[in-house]
Amino acid sequence: MKINDTVLNKIQFTKRNEKENISVVGPVRLPIKQGDFEVTFQWYSWQEVAAGLSKEQMIEQLPQMNLAFGQQSSVLVYGDFKNADDAIVRMHSICHTGDIFGSQRCDCGYQLHESMKMIVEHGCGAIFYLANHEGRGIGLFSKSIAYLLQEDGMDTVEANHALGFEDDTRSYEDAIKVLEVLRKKPITLITNNPNKLKAMEAHGLSVDKHIPLWGGVTETNQFYLETKVKKAGHILTEKGGVDSEERSVLHEPRA
Repeated sequence: MKINDTVLNKIQFTKRNEKENISVVGPVRLPIKQGDFEVTFQWYSWQEVAAGLSKEQMIEQLPQMNLAFGQQSSVLVYGDFKNADDAIVRMHSICHTGDIFGSQRCDCGYQLHESMKMIVEHGCGAIFYLANHEGRGIGLFSKSIAYLLQEDGMDTVEANHALGFEDDTRSYEDAIKVLEVLRKKPITLITNNPNKLKAMEAHGLSVDKHIPLWGGVTETNQFYLETKVKKAGHILTEKGGVDSEERSVLHEPRA
């Protein structure tokens, strides 16, 4: 089947390494509705492909790529992301349990949905949804075992170490390459994680500042959030959207 130019023009390649390119597809109009929050984002997805393939060849190979057995990352874009002087960006690690099921063991779902609202309110921004970041990079199955270890008293870091993983194995390299395809101007990052800021700076990307995002502290995720502050160095500031009661909870030892 011949693919028309309208589709082909929405495919871009950027170099990943000597053997691979990253194929960026989009924008695709994506209406979103979550309760009273309703908006239309422009959606992009990306996938690693062999270097040297044309757009047509890549499309012909899709049935043999078995993409349903893996995860692909994507981006939600709002506003004039390419040209606006001020854009805010969230690099969001996939969380099957928090983002989809609404799990209260973490604050991931809260951060994802709040970031979407913040970007719309700001007028311009993007959410990068990073598919290979589950469990800080250990994968969903490993994360389920780590959860069992946490139920026995370990924190997030200790559980990952007990399974033979580093505390955090996530890479932002591909996401940064895709960001550079979509925008050349500086950004403001929505994050509490200093490692995300360091990854941007190491890549020579201009990050004007960051916006902390705290909130939704509950009895079931308190210990998890404490660990992020105390062991992973997450930034807890007065400007982060966390109220005084939640801030005091995060500073108090677990009962």
